[in-house]
Amino acid sequence: MLSGLNIREIEVKLRNNPPEFFLKACLEAKRSGVRRLAEKHLKNKQTALEEEKRIQRLLYEEKKLWNQGFLMLAGLDEAGRGSLAGSVVAAACILPAKFYLPGLNDSKKISESRREKLCSEIKLQALDYSLGSAEPAEIDILNILEATKLAMKRALKGLRVRPHFLLIDALELPVDLPQLSLTGGDGLSASIAAASILAKVTRDRLMKELHFLYPEYGFNSNKGYGTVEHIRVLERIGPCPLHRRSFAPVNQRVSNE
Repeated sequence: MLSGLNIREIEVKLRNNPPEFFLKACLEAKRSGVRRLAEKHLKNKQTALEEEKRIQRLLYEEKKLWNQGFLMLAGLDEAGRGSLAGSVVAAACILPAKFYLPGLNDSKKISESRREKLCSEIKLQALDYSLGSAEPAEIDILNILEATKLAMKRALKGLRVRPHFLLIDALELPVDLPQLSLTGGDGLSASIAAASILAKVTRDRLMKELHFLYPEYGFNSNKGYGTVEHIRVLERIGPCPLHRRSFAPVNQRVSNE
Protein backbone atom coordinates (compact mmCIF):
# COMPACT_ATOMS: atom_id res chain seq x y z
CA MET A 1 0.00 0.00 0.00
CA LEU A 2 2.85 2.39 0.84
CA SER A 3 5.60 0.90 -1.27
CA GLY A 4 4.44 2.60 -4.45
CA LEU A 5 4.18 6.05 -2.85
CA ASN A 6 6.95 8.55 -2.27
CA ILE A 7 7.17 10.75 0.84
CA ARG A 8 5.49 13.70 -0.85
CA GLU A 9 2.52 11.60 -1.97
CA ILE A 10 2.13 10.12 1.51
CA GLU A 11 2.24 13.59 3.05
CA VAL A 12 -0.56 14.76 0.74
CA LYS A 13 -2.72 11.75 1.66
CA LEU A 14 -2.17 12.36 5.38
CA ARG A 15 -3.33 15.96 4.97
CA ASN A 16 -6.62 14.81 3.47
CA ASN A 17 -7.95 12.99 6.55
CA PRO A 18 -6.98 9.43 5.51
CA PRO A 19 -8.77 6.27 6.74
CA GLU A 20 -7.50 4.64 9.93
CA PHE A 21 -5.91 1.68 8.14
CA PHE A 22 -3.72 4.05 6.07
CA LEU A 23 -2.62 5.98 9.16
CA LYS A 24 -1.88 2.73 11.00
CA ALA A 25 0.21 1.52 8.08
CA CYS A 26 2.20 4.76 8.12
CA LEU A 27 2.84 4.51 11.85
CA GLU A 28 4.17 0.98 11.38
CA ALA A 29 6.10 1.68 8.17
CA LYS A 30 9.73 0.66 7.77
CA ARG A 31 10.67 4.09 6.42
CA SER A 32 11.39 6.44 9.33
CA GLY A 33 10.31 9.45 7.28
CA VAL A 34 6.87 7.95 6.81
CA ARG A 35 6.54 7.22 10.53
CA ARG A 36 7.54 10.79 11.36
CA LEU A 37 4.90 12.16 8.98
CA ALA A 38 2.22 9.99 10.60
CA GLU A 39 3.26 11.05 14.10
CA LYS A 40 3.21 14.69 13.05
CA HIS A 41 -0.26 14.19 11.57
CA LEU A 42 -1.54 12.73 14.84
CA LYS A 43 0.00 15.56 16.84
CA ASN A 44 -1.54 18.20 14.57
CA LYS A 45 -4.91 16.48 14.78
CA GLN A 46 -4.77 16.46 18.58
CA THR A 47 -3.76 20.13 18.62
CA ALA A 48 -6.69 20.98 16.35
CA LEU A 49 -9.12 19.09 18.60
CA GLU A 50 -7.85 20.91 21.68
CA GLU A 51 -8.15 24.26 19.91
CA GLU A 52 -11.70 23.46 18.85
CA LYS A 53 -12.58 22.68 22.47
CA ARG A 54 -11.01 25.97 23.59
CA ILE A 55 -13.01 27.95 21.04
CA GLN A 56 -16.20 26.16 22.13
CA ARG A 57 -15.43 27.19 25.74
CA LEU A 58 -15.06 30.78 24.52
CA LEU A 59 -18.57 30.50 23.09
CA TYR A 60 -20.08 29.38 26.41
CA GLU A 61 -21.78 32.71 27.21
CA GLU A 62 -22.91 33.13 23.61
CA LYS A 63 -24.51 29.66 23.52
CA LYS A 64 -26.45 30.35 26.71
CA LEU A 65 -27.83 33.59 25.30
CA TRP A 66 -28.55 32.15 21.85
CA ASN A 67 -30.58 29.40 23.55
CA GLN A 68 -32.56 32.10 25.37
CA GLY A 69 -33.48 33.69 22.05
CA PHE A 70 -30.91 36.50 21.96
CA LEU A 71 -29.69 35.80 18.44
CA MET A 72 -27.76 39.00 17.77
CA LEU A 73 -25.07 39.32 20.44
CA ALA A 74 -22.64 42.21 20.29
CA GLY A 75 -19.31 41.83 22.05
CA LEU A 76 -17.64 45.11 23.07
CA ASP A 77 -14.09 45.88 24.09
CA GLU A 78 -11.61 48.73 23.91
CA ALA A 79 -7.95 49.38 23.23
CA GLY A 80 -5.78 52.21 24.52
CA ARG A 81 -7.42 52.84 27.86
CA GLY A 82 -4.08 52.99 29.67
CA SER A 83 -2.15 54.83 26.98
CA LEU A 84 -0.69 58.29 27.60
CA ALA A 85 -1.45 59.47 24.08
CA GLY A 86 -3.94 58.94 21.30
CA SER A 87 -7.60 58.03 21.31
CA VAL A 88 -9.29 55.14 23.08
CA VAL A 89 -10.79 52.87 20.42
CA ALA A 90 -13.75 50.54 20.96
CA ALA A 91 -15.20 47.82 18.77
CA ALA A 92 -18.58 46.14 18.66
CA CYS A 93 -18.76 42.75 16.96
CA ILE A 94 -21.67 40.40 16.21
CA LEU A 95 -20.60 36.83 15.41
CA PRO A 96 -22.66 34.13 13.68
CA ALA A 97 -23.74 31.00 15.56
CA LYS A 98 -21.45 28.85 13.38
CA PHE A 99 -18.43 31.03 14.01
CA TYR A 100 -15.12 29.19 14.29
CA LEU A 101 -11.72 30.84 14.21
CA PRO A 102 -8.69 28.92 15.53
CA GLY A 103 -6.31 31.19 17.43
CA LEU A 104 -8.98 33.62 18.61
CA ASN A 105 -8.03 34.96 22.03
CA ASP A 106 -7.58 38.06 24.14
CA SER A 107 -5.73 40.51 21.86
CA LYS A 108 -3.05 41.05 24.52
CA LYS A 109 -2.11 37.36 24.44
CA ILE A 110 -1.27 37.09 20.74
CA SER A 111 1.42 38.59 18.54
CA GLU A 112 0.89 41.63 16.34
CA SER A 113 1.20 39.61 13.13
CA ARG A 114 -1.29 37.04 14.41
CA ARG A 115 -3.72 39.82 15.44
CA GLU A 116 -3.58 41.25 11.92
CA LYS A 117 -4.51 37.89 10.37
CA LEU A 118 -7.28 37.25 12.90
CA CYS A 119 -8.64 40.77 12.36
CA SER A 120 -9.10 40.07 8.65
CA GLU A 121 -10.82 36.75 9.39
CA ILE A 122 -13.12 38.32 11.98
CA LYS A 123 -14.23 40.96 9.48
CA LEU A 124 -15.00 38.23 6.94
CA GLN A 125 -16.98 36.05 9.35
CA ALA A 126 -18.77 38.66 11.49
CA LEU A 127 -22.42 39.37 10.83
CA ASP A 128 -21.63 42.99 11.64
CA TYR A 129 -18.93 45.05 13.34
CA SER A 130 -18.26 48.69 14.02
CA LEU A 131 -15.62 50.90 15.60
CA GLY A 132 -15.85 54.02 17.72
CA SER A 133 -13.35 56.24 19.49
CA ALA A 134 -12.94 59.08 21.95
CA GLU A 135 -10.20 61.61 21.35
CA PRO A 136 -7.58 62.86 23.86
CA ALA A 137 -9.47 66.10 24.50
CA GLU A 138 -12.64 64.14 25.27
CA ILE A 139 -10.69 61.85 27.60
CA ASP A 140 -9.34 64.88 29.47
CA ILE A 141 -12.81 66.41 29.82
CA LEU A 142 -14.77 63.27 30.69
CA ASN A 143 -12.12 61.03 32.34
CA ILE A 144 -10.92 57.78 30.77
CA LEU A 145 -13.77 55.62 32.09
CA GLU A 146 -16.51 57.83 30.68
CA ALA A 147 -14.57 58.34 27.44
CA THR A 148 -14.29 54.56 27.06
CA LYS A 149 -18.06 54.26 27.47
CA LEU A 150 -18.51 57.02 24.89
CA ALA A 151 -16.28 55.15 22.41
CA MET A 152 -18.30 51.97 22.99
CA LYS A 153 -21.60 53.79 22.48
CA ARG A 154 -20.25 55.20 19.22
CA ALA A 155 -19.22 51.71 18.13
CA LEU A 156 -22.71 50.44 18.95
CA LYS A 157 -24.32 53.29 17.02
CA GLY A 158 -22.27 52.34 13.96
CA LEU A 159 -23.70 48.82 13.76
CA ARG A 160 -26.11 48.22 10.89
CA VAL A 161 -27.77 45.39 12.86
CA ARG A 162 -29.38 46.26 16.19
CA PRO A 163 -28.09 43.76 18.77
CA HIS A 164 -30.44 41.92 21.12
CA PHE A 165 -27.87 41.66 23.92
CA LEU A 166 -24.44 43.07 24.81
CA LEU A 167 -21.41 41.23 26.17
CA ILE A 168 -18.99 43.83 27.53
CA ASP A 169 -15.51 43.56 28.95
CA ALA A 170 -15.70 44.78 32.56
CA LEU A 171 -18.07 47.69 31.94
CA GLU A 172 -21.77 48.52 31.99
CA LEU A 173 -23.15 50.91 29.40
CA PRO A 174 -26.04 53.36 29.94
CA VAL A 175 -27.98 52.08 26.93
CA ASP A 176 -31.42 50.54 26.55
CA LEU A 177 -30.19 47.01 25.85
CA PRO A 178 -29.80 43.98 28.11
CA GLN A 179 -26.14 43.36 28.83
CA LEU A 180 -23.63 41.30 30.75
CA SER A 181 -20.37 42.71 32.07
CA LEU A 182 -17.58 40.12 32.20
CA THR A 183 -14.35 40.90 34.01
CA GLY A 184 -11.60 39.53 31.80
CA GLY A 185 -14.25 39.09 29.13
CA ASP A 186 -11.76 38.96 26.27
CA GLY A 187 -10.65 35.61 27.66
CA LEU A 188 -14.18 34.37 28.42
CA SER A 189 -16.25 35.34 25.39
CA ALA A 190 -15.53 34.88 21.68
CA SER A 191 -17.54 38.01 20.85
CA ILE A 192 -15.53 40.15 23.27
CA ALA A 193 -12.24 38.56 22.13
CA ALA A 194 -13.12 39.40 18.52
CA ALA A 195 -13.97 42.97 19.50
CA SER A 196 -10.69 43.27 21.42
CA ILE A 197 -8.73 42.29 18.31
CA LEU A 198 -10.64 44.68 16.06
CA ALA A 199 -10.08 47.55 18.50
CA LYS A 200 -6.41 46.75 19.11
CA VAL A 201 -5.47 46.36 15.44
CA THR A 202 -7.35 49.52 14.48
CA ARG A 203 -5.72 51.58 17.20
CA ASP A 204 -2.22 50.22 16.54
CA ARG A 205 -2.54 51.13 12.87
CA LEU A 206 -3.69 54.62 13.81
CA MET A 207 -0.76 55.16 16.18
CA LYS A 208 1.66 54.04 13.47
CA GLU A 209 0.19 56.66 11.14
CA LEU A 210 0.39 59.35 13.83
CA HIS A 211 4.05 58.47 14.35
CA PHE A 212 4.84 60.36 11.13
CA LEU A 213 3.40 63.55 12.65
CA TYR A 214 5.34 63.21 15.92
CA PRO A 215 8.19 60.76 15.26
CA GLU A 216 10.19 61.76 18.34
CA TYR A 217 7.74 59.98 20.67
CA GLY A 218 8.03 56.55 19.03
CA PHE A 219 4.29 56.00 18.69
CA ASN A 220 4.95 53.37 16.01
CA SER A 221 6.47 51.09 18.65
CA ASN A 222 5.02 52.16 22.03
CA LYS A 223 1.50 52.97 20.67
CA GLY A 224 1.35 55.82 23.15
CA TYR A 225 1.90 53.72 26.26
CA GLY A 226 4.24 54.89 29.02
CA THR A 227 7.42 53.01 28.16
CA VAL A 228 10.71 54.14 29.67
CA GLU A 229 11.75 55.70 26.36
CA HIS A 230 8.42 57.49 25.98
CA ILE A 231 8.65 58.99 29.47
CA ARG A 232 12.19 60.16 28.77
CA VAL A 233 11.04 61.98 25.64
CA LEU A 234 8.19 63.57 27.63
CA GLU A 235 10.68 64.77 30.23
CA ARG A 236 12.95 66.17 27.55
CA ILE A 237 10.55 67.94 25.15
CA GLY A 238 7.14 67.78 26.82
CA PRO A 239 3.81 66.53 25.42
CA CYS A 240 2.36 66.92 21.93
CA PRO A 241 -1.31 67.56 21.04
CA LEU A 242 -1.98 63.81 21.08
CA HIS A 243 -1.10 63.42 24.76
CA ARG A 244 -3.74 63.11 27.45
CA ARG A 245 -3.13 66.05 29.77
CA SER A 246 -5.23 64.49 32.54
CA PHE A 247 -2.90 61.49 32.86
CA ALA A 248 -0.34 61.90 35.65
CA PRO A 249 2.92 61.35 33.69
CA VAL A 250 1.79 63.97 31.15
CA ASN A 251 0.18 66.31 33.66
CA GLN A 252 3.31 66.39 35.81
CA ARG A 253 5.36 67.46 32.81
CA VAL A 254 2.87 70.21 31.92
CA SER A 255 2.76 71.42 35.54
CA ASN A 256 6.55 71.65 35.73
CA GLU A 257 6.87 73.83 32.63
